[in-house]
Amino acid sequence: MVKIRLQRQGAKKAPFYHIVVADSRSPRDGKIIEKIGTYNPMTEPSTIVLDKEKVAQWIKNGAKPTDTVKALIEKAN
Repeated sequence: MVKIRLQRQGAKKAPFYHIVVADSRSPRDGKIIEKIGTYNPMTEPSTIVLDKEKVAQWIKNGAKPTDTVKALIEKAN
């Protein structure tokens, strides 16, 4: 199953996330299919950059966003 989820980047206590499309069996920071955005919770307010067309295309093709990513997609719109 393909999921849209967060991939953690950044230093200790300074998280930065890539929003990626990945196989659900691959590890959190492992192999990805495509990077479709970024999320930076350290800025005030937090920064969300999404390629909305790619998100819509992947969801249409059957990719399931995680709960956190679903909330970020709604917040970005």
